[in-house]
Amino acid sequence: MKVGIVGAGMVGSSAAYAMVMNGCASEIVLVDIEEKLAQAQAEDITHATPFAAPVRVSAGHYPQLEDAQVVLLCCGAAQRVGETRLQLLQRNAAVMREVVPQVAAVASDALLVVASNPVDVMTDLAARLARRPDGRVFGTGTSLDSARLRTLVGEHVGVAATSVHANVLGEHGDSEVLVWSSIQVGVFPLASFAEQVGRPVTSEVRQRIDAQVRGAAYRIIEGKGAAFFSIAAALARIVQAIRDDEKAVLTLSAPGEASFPTGEVCLSLPRILGSRGAEATLQPALSAEEQQALGRSAQILQQASRAISL
Repeated sequence: MKVGIVGAGMVGSSAAYAMVMNGCASEIVLVDIEEKLAQAQAEDITHATPFAAPVRVSAGHYPQLEDAQVVLLCCGAAQRVGETRLQLLQRNAAVMREVVPQVAAVASDALLVVASNPVDVMTDLAARLARRPDGRVFGTGTSLDSARLRTLVGEHVGVAATSVHANVLGEHGDSEVLVWSSIQVGVFPLASFAEQVGRPVTSEVRQRIDAQVRGAAYRIIEGKGAAFFSIAAALARIVQAIRDDEKAVLTLSAPGEASFPTGEVCLSLPRILGSRGAEATLQPALSAEEQQALGRSAQILQQASRAISL
Protein backbone atom coordinates (compact mmCIF):
# COMPACT_ATOMS: atom_id res chain seq x y z
CA MET A 1 0.00 0.00 0.00
CA LYS A 2 1.29 3.44 -0.94
CA VAL A 3 1.23 6.03 1.85
CA GLY A 4 2.00 9.71 1.49
CA ILE A 5 3.17 11.87 4.38
CA VAL A 6 2.99 15.65 4.20
CA GLY A 7 5.35 17.05 6.80
CA ALA A 8 8.74 15.39 7.28
CA GLY A 9 9.40 16.76 10.75
CA MET A 10 9.60 14.61 13.86
CA VAL A 11 6.01 13.33 13.69
CA GLY A 12 5.98 12.61 9.96
CA SER A 13 9.43 11.01 9.87
CA SER A 14 8.73 8.97 13.00
CA ALA A 15 5.49 7.75 11.43
CA ALA A 16 7.39 6.69 8.32
CA TYR A 17 9.95 4.87 10.45
CA ALA A 18 7.20 3.14 12.47
CA MET A 19 5.54 1.97 9.27
CA VAL A 20 8.83 0.57 8.01
CA MET A 21 9.35 -1.26 11.29
CA ASN A 22 5.93 -2.94 11.21
CA GLY A 23 5.77 -3.31 7.43
CA CYS A 24 2.28 -1.86 7.03
CA ALA A 25 3.14 0.01 3.81
CA SER A 26 4.91 -1.02 0.62
CA GLU A 27 5.76 2.54 -0.43
CA ILE A 28 6.10 5.80 1.51
CA VAL A 29 6.49 9.25 -0.05
CA LEU A 30 7.58 12.16 2.15
CA VAL A 31 6.63 15.70 1.09
CA ASP A 32 7.85 18.79 2.89
CA ILE A 33 8.32 22.46 2.12
CA GLU A 34 11.96 21.88 3.12
CA GLU A 35 12.96 19.53 0.34
CA LYS A 36 16.36 18.71 1.79
CA LEU A 37 14.75 17.66 5.05
CA ALA A 38 12.37 15.29 3.28
CA GLN A 39 15.22 13.85 1.22
CA ALA A 40 17.41 13.33 4.27
CA GLN A 41 14.62 11.67 6.25
CA ALA A 42 13.78 9.37 3.34
CA GLU A 43 17.42 8.34 2.91
CA ASP A 44 17.93 7.73 6.62
CA ILE A 45 14.75 5.63 6.94
CA THR A 46 15.59 3.70 3.76
CA HIS A 47 18.83 2.58 5.39
CA ALA A 48 16.74 0.91 8.13
CA THR A 49 14.77 -1.27 5.71
CA PRO A 50 17.30 -4.17 5.67
CA PHE A 51 16.54 -4.59 9.37
CA ALA A 52 12.76 -4.46 8.95
CA ALA A 53 10.47 -4.57 5.89
CA PRO A 54 11.35 -3.90 2.23
CA VAL A 55 9.47 -0.61 2.04
CA ARG A 56 10.31 1.88 -0.71
CA VAL A 57 10.83 5.28 0.92
CA SER A 58 11.34 8.43 -1.12
CA ALA A 59 10.99 12.20 -1.01
CA GLY A 60 8.84 13.97 -3.54
CA HIS A 61 6.37 16.72 -4.30
CA TYR A 62 2.59 16.70 -4.38
CA PRO A 63 2.36 14.98 -7.80
CA GLN A 64 4.21 11.97 -6.33
CA LEU A 65 1.23 11.43 -4.00
CA GLU A 66 -0.85 10.24 -6.94
CA ASP A 67 -2.25 6.73 -6.36
CA ALA A 68 -1.60 6.89 -2.62
CA GLN A 69 -4.27 5.02 -0.69
CA VAL A 70 -3.60 7.02 2.46
CA VAL A 71 -2.07 10.46 3.03
CA LEU A 72 -1.00 11.44 6.54
CA LEU A 73 -1.14 15.17 7.24
CA CYS A 74 1.65 15.80 9.75
CA CYS A 75 2.36 19.36 8.64
CA GLY A 76 2.28 22.56 10.62
CA ALA A 77 3.86 24.30 13.54
CA ALA A 78 4.80 22.42 16.69
CA GLN A 79 3.16 23.11 20.03
CA ARG A 80 5.30 25.44 22.14
CA VAL A 81 6.13 25.02 25.81
CA GLY A 82 3.11 26.13 27.85
CA GLU A 83 0.92 26.51 24.75
CA THR A 84 -2.39 24.67 24.51
CA ARG A 85 -3.29 22.81 21.35
CA LEU A 86 -6.11 25.25 20.69
CA GLN A 87 -3.65 28.15 20.77
CA LEU A 88 -2.01 26.61 17.71
CA LEU A 89 -5.24 27.12 15.85
CA GLN A 90 -4.62 30.01 13.48
CA ARG A 91 -1.03 29.11 12.65
CA ASN A 92 -1.86 25.59 11.55
CA ALA A 93 -5.15 26.51 9.91
CA ALA A 94 -3.14 28.54 7.40
CA VAL A 95 -1.00 25.48 6.65
CA MET A 96 -4.05 23.28 6.11
CA ARG A 97 -5.59 25.77 3.70
CA GLU A 98 -2.44 25.55 1.60
CA VAL A 99 -1.79 21.80 1.84
CA VAL A 100 -5.17 20.05 1.66
CA PRO A 101 -6.34 21.35 -1.75
CA GLN A 102 -3.02 20.31 -3.29
CA VAL A 103 -3.22 16.83 -1.77
CA ALA A 104 -6.87 16.43 -2.76
CA ALA A 105 -6.11 17.40 -6.35
CA VAL A 106 -3.50 14.68 -6.94
CA ALA A 107 -4.55 11.94 -4.48
CA SER A 108 -8.21 11.96 -5.38
CA ASP A 109 -9.05 8.58 -3.85
CA ALA A 110 -6.82 8.70 -0.78
CA LEU A 111 -8.00 8.60 2.79
CA LEU A 112 -6.72 11.70 4.59
CA VAL A 113 -5.53 11.20 8.17
CA VAL A 114 -4.87 14.38 10.14
CA ALA A 115 -2.25 14.43 12.89
CA SER A 116 -1.61 18.19 13.06
CA ASN A 117 -2.75 19.98 16.22
CA PRO A 118 -5.27 21.03 17.32
CA VAL A 119 -6.25 17.81 15.62
CA ASP A 120 -10.03 18.05 16.01
CA VAL A 121 -10.28 21.52 14.53
CA MET A 122 -7.70 20.72 11.83
CA THR A 123 -9.65 17.59 10.91
CA ASP A 124 -12.84 19.60 10.63
CA LEU A 125 -11.09 22.14 8.40
CA ALA A 126 -9.44 19.42 6.28
CA ALA A 127 -12.79 17.67 5.77
CA ARG A 128 -14.39 20.89 4.57
CA LEU A 129 -11.48 21.67 2.25
CA ALA A 130 -11.20 18.15 0.79
CA ARG A 131 -14.94 17.59 0.34
CA ARG A 132 -14.60 13.82 0.56
CA PRO A 133 -17.41 11.43 1.47
CA ASP A 134 -18.06 10.91 5.18
CA GLY A 135 -15.36 8.89 6.91
CA ARG A 136 -12.65 9.49 4.31
CA VAL A 137 -11.11 12.39 6.23
CA PHE A 138 -10.46 11.80 9.90
CA GLY A 139 -7.91 12.58 12.58
CA THR A 140 -5.84 10.62 15.06
CA GLY A 141 -8.03 12.20 17.72
CA THR A 142 -7.70 10.65 21.16
CA SER A 143 -6.18 7.38 19.95
CA LEU A 144 -2.96 8.41 21.71
CA ASP A 145 -4.77 9.61 24.83
CA SER A 146 -6.59 6.27 25.02
CA ALA A 147 -3.24 4.49 24.73
CA ARG A 148 -1.87 6.61 27.57
CA LEU A 149 -4.86 5.72 29.73
CA ARG A 150 -4.49 2.01 28.94
CA THR A 151 -0.78 2.16 29.79
CA LEU A 152 -1.26 3.86 33.15
CA VAL A 153 -4.18 1.66 34.20
CA GLY A 154 -2.17 -1.41 33.21
CA GLU A 155 0.78 -0.22 35.30
CA HIS A 156 -1.46 0.33 38.30
CA VAL A 157 -3.10 -3.10 38.25
CA GLY A 158 0.03 -4.92 37.07
CA VAL A 159 -0.98 -6.15 33.60
CA ALA A 160 0.03 -5.42 30.01
CA ALA A 161 -1.59 -2.36 28.47
CA THR A 162 -2.85 -4.59 25.66
CA SER A 163 -5.15 -6.29 28.20
CA VAL A 164 -6.74 -2.98 29.19
CA HIS A 165 -9.74 -1.68 27.24
CA ALA A 166 -10.21 2.02 27.89
CA ASN A 167 -11.27 5.09 25.94
CA VAL A 168 -10.66 8.81 26.07
CA LEU A 169 -13.28 10.78 24.13
CA GLY A 170 -13.94 14.34 23.02
CA GLU A 171 -11.15 16.81 22.39
CA HIS A 172 -7.54 15.74 22.01
CA GLY A 173 -6.70 18.37 24.57
CA ASP A 174 -7.55 19.83 27.94
CA SER A 175 -11.28 19.04 27.85
CA GLU A 176 -10.87 15.37 26.93
CA VAL A 177 -13.02 12.85 28.80
CA LEU A 178 -11.53 9.76 30.42
CA VAL A 179 -14.31 7.19 30.38
CA TRP A 180 -13.72 5.40 33.68
CA SER A 181 -17.19 3.85 33.78
CA SER A 182 -16.47 1.31 31.03
CA ILE A 183 -12.80 0.38 31.55
CA GLN A 184 -12.19 -3.35 31.48
CA VAL A 185 -9.14 -5.50 32.15
CA GLY A 186 -9.56 -8.64 30.10
CA VAL A 187 -13.21 -9.54 30.63
CA PHE A 188 -13.41 -7.92 34.08
CA PRO A 189 -14.70 -4.46 34.97
CA LEU A 190 -11.76 -2.43 36.24
CA ALA A 191 -13.00 -2.16 39.84
CA SER A 192 -13.55 -5.92 40.12
CA PHE A 193 -10.16 -6.79 38.65
CA ALA A 194 -8.34 -4.21 40.76
CA GLU A 195 -9.90 -5.55 43.97
CA GLN A 196 -8.99 -9.14 43.08
CA VAL A 197 -5.33 -8.27 42.59
CA GLY A 198 -5.22 -6.06 45.67
CA ARG A 199 -4.74 -2.79 43.80
CA PRO A 200 -7.99 -0.87 44.20
CA VAL A 201 -8.65 2.18 42.03
CA THR A 202 -9.34 4.85 44.62
CA SER A 203 -10.35 8.42 43.88
CA GLU A 204 -6.72 9.41 44.50
CA VAL A 205 -5.53 6.86 41.92
CA ARG A 206 -8.05 8.14 39.38
CA GLN A 207 -7.00 11.73 39.95
CA ARG A 208 -3.33 10.81 39.54
CA ILE A 209 -3.90 8.90 36.30
CA ASP A 210 -6.20 11.61 34.97
CA ALA A 211 -3.53 14.24 35.58
CA GLN A 212 -0.86 12.07 33.95
CA VAL A 213 -2.97 11.45 30.83
CA ARG A 214 -4.18 15.03 30.52
CA GLY A 215 -0.75 16.53 31.16
CA ALA A 216 1.40 14.08 29.19
CA ALA A 217 1.94 16.33 26.18
CA TYR A 218 2.93 19.31 28.33
CA ARG A 219 5.51 17.26 30.26
CA ILE A 220 6.98 15.76 27.10
CA ILE A 221 7.14 19.11 25.31
CA GLU A 222 8.87 20.66 28.32
CA GLY A 223 11.37 17.81 28.45
CA LYS A 224 12.22 17.28 24.77
CA GLY A 225 10.27 19.75 22.68
CA ALA A 226 7.60 17.48 21.17
CA ALA A 227 5.88 14.12 21.43
CA PHE A 228 6.42 12.06 18.30
CA PHE A 229 7.19 8.39 18.94
CA SER A 230 3.80 7.62 20.46
CA ILE A 231 1.72 9.47 17.87
CA ALA A 232 3.84 7.85 15.15
CA ALA A 233 2.91 4.44 16.55
CA ALA A 234 -0.75 5.48 16.52
CA LEU A 235 -0.47 6.52 12.87
CA ALA A 236 1.19 3.22 11.93
CA ARG A 237 -1.61 1.37 13.73
CA ILE A 238 -4.21 3.35 11.78
CA VAL A 239 -2.51 2.58 8.46
CA GLN A 240 -2.33 -1.11 9.35
CA ALA A 241 -6.06 -1.19 10.13
CA ILE A 242 -6.81 0.45 6.78
CA ARG A 243 -4.52 -1.84 4.82
CA ASP A 244 -5.97 -5.01 6.35
CA ASP A 245 -9.58 -3.74 6.37
CA GLU A 246 -9.59 -4.71 10.05
CA LYS A 247 -12.79 -3.05 11.20
CA ALA A 248 -10.80 -2.03 14.26
CA VAL A 249 -12.51 0.14 16.87
CA LEU A 250 -10.36 3.19 17.59
CA THR A 251 -11.09 6.58 19.12
CA LEU A 252 -10.73 8.78 16.04
CA SER A 253 -11.78 12.35 15.36
CA ALA A 254 -14.26 13.04 12.57
CA PRO A 255 -17.22 15.33 11.90
CA GLY A 256 -20.35 14.14 13.66
CA GLU A 257 -23.98 14.00 12.66
CA ALA A 258 -26.90 16.13 13.76
CA SER A 259 -28.49 13.09 15.40
CA PHE A 260 -25.49 12.60 17.75
CA PRO A 261 -25.71 13.94 21.32
CA THR A 262 -22.60 16.01 20.46
CA GLY A 263 -24.04 17.15 17.12
CA GLU A 264 -21.91 17.75 14.06
CA VAL A 265 -18.84 18.79 16.05
CA CYS A 266 -15.59 17.12 15.01
CA LEU A 267 -14.32 15.18 18.04
CA SER A 268 -13.27 11.69 19.07
CA LEU A 269 -15.73 8.86 19.49
CA PRO A 270 -15.21 5.10 19.00
CA ARG A 271 -15.16 4.50 15.26
CA ILE A 272 -14.89 1.39 13.11
CA LEU A 273 -11.83 1.73 10.87
CA GLY A 274 -11.35 -0.26 7.69
CA SER A 275 -10.21 0.12 4.11
CA ARG A 276 -12.92 2.70 3.37
CA GLY A 277 -11.93 4.87 6.32
CA ALA A 278 -13.96 5.60 9.44
CA GLU A 279 -16.91 3.47 8.38
CA ALA A 280 -19.19 3.86 11.41
CA THR A 281 -19.39 5.84 14.63
CA LEU A 282 -20.44 4.19 17.88
CA GLN A 283 -22.27 5.82 20.76
CA PRO A 284 -20.68 4.62 24.03
CA ALA A 285 -22.60 4.15 27.26
CA LEU A 286 -21.50 6.97 29.55
CA SER A 287 -22.24 7.98 33.10
CA ALA A 288 -24.18 11.21 33.55
CA GLU A 289 -20.98 12.96 34.61
CA GLU A 290 -19.10 11.70 31.55
CA GLN A 291 -21.93 12.71 29.24
CA GLN A 292 -21.90 16.23 30.66
CA ALA A 293 -18.11 16.43 30.27
CA LEU A 294 -18.34 15.27 26.65
CA GLY A 295 -20.97 17.94 25.98
CA ARG A 296 -18.65 20.61 27.43
CA SER A 297 -15.79 19.32 25.26
CA ALA A 298 -18.02 19.53 22.19
CA GLN A 299 -18.94 23.13 23.00
CA ILE A 300 -15.27 24.12 23.32
CA LEU A 301 -14.43 22.55 19.97
CA GLN A 302 -17.47 24.06 18.29
CA GLN A 303 -16.38 27.54 19.38
CA ALA A 304 -12.82 26.89 18.16
CA SER A 305 -14.03 25.64 14.76
CA ARG A 306 -16.15 28.75 14.31
CA ALA A 307 -13.03 30.86 14.75
CA ILE A 308 -11.58 29.66 11.43
CA SER A 309 -12.86 29.84 7.90
CA LEU A 310 -12.10 28.16 4.60
